[in-house]
Amino acid sequence: MSDRVTAQRMSVLSLRRVAAMALRYLYLLRQSWPRILELMYWPTVQMVLWGFITVFLAGKTPWVAQAPGIFLSAVLLWDVLFRSQLGVSLVFMEEMWSRNLSQLFVSPLRPVELVFALLTISLVRTLIGVCGAALVAIPIFHYSIFDLGLPLIAFFTNLIVMGWAVGLVVSGIILRYGLGAESIAWFAIFALLPLSGVYYPISVLPGWVQSISFFLPASHVFEGMRAVIIDGAFRVDLLINAVVLNAVYLAAGLATFLHFFKVARRGGQLLQVGE
Repeated sequence: MSDRVTAQRMSVLSLRRVAAMALRYLYLLRQSWPRILELMYWPTVQMVLWGFITVFLAGKTPWVAQAPGIFLSAVLLWDVLFRSQLGVSLVFMEEMWSRNLSQLFVSPLRPVELVFALLTISLVRTLIGVCGAALVAIPIFHYSIFDLGLPLIAFFTNLIVMGWAVGLVVSGIILRYGLGAESIAWFAIFALLPLSGVYYPISVLPGWVQSISFFLPASHVFEGMRAVIIDGAFRVDLLINAVVLNAVYLAAGLATFLHFFKVARRGGQLLQVGE
């Protein structure tokens, strides 16, 4: 008899248990500011990005027709930036997921050596992903990004270095604040998407936003890409701007990661990887 009563109680939906579990997840959400930010982040980015694209395309149909490969080039080059950043932060997170950081640094491995290893594997992953997509675009869309010639090397190099800088900062934050901040790895670079002029000229942006875009290496790269495709001209001034900014950002990214690593090691977080 008691077993039957127990079975009946278990089969009945308990609003108290549902509420208790929902409250638990709410507490987890409340304690993780990156998760709260992520909820608002994606709708905002999509709205801003496509809003600017709409503004740019209004009355620009002839311009687009003269450059059929501009959006394909933009997508592929944007993927260089995205995958280079993710190649650093994701590989680093895999070490945290496997709780392997403490074992790595029991060995003579130095933090800066880990950084260079992350940059190397990021380069390999990016080359595999982007080159594969670029080759697929040739038979499907009859467009080859390799037609950009030597400027493509400059664009690729600057975008991957910027991605490395962002990836190092993201990895440092995750190391410092735990895996509860891992969602930053997925949306950090997309915060720069509307500001980088990937699919439209920087001139489309409001004046105060253009001032911010000037300090992003990616904005100079994509402006240079459009100059090559539409005008057939390679803008050396844009290349110099991107190189100078990238030198600053990469140094800042390395310094940020090493600082957070030092703080985490002192606080024992290398041994206690969690939320």
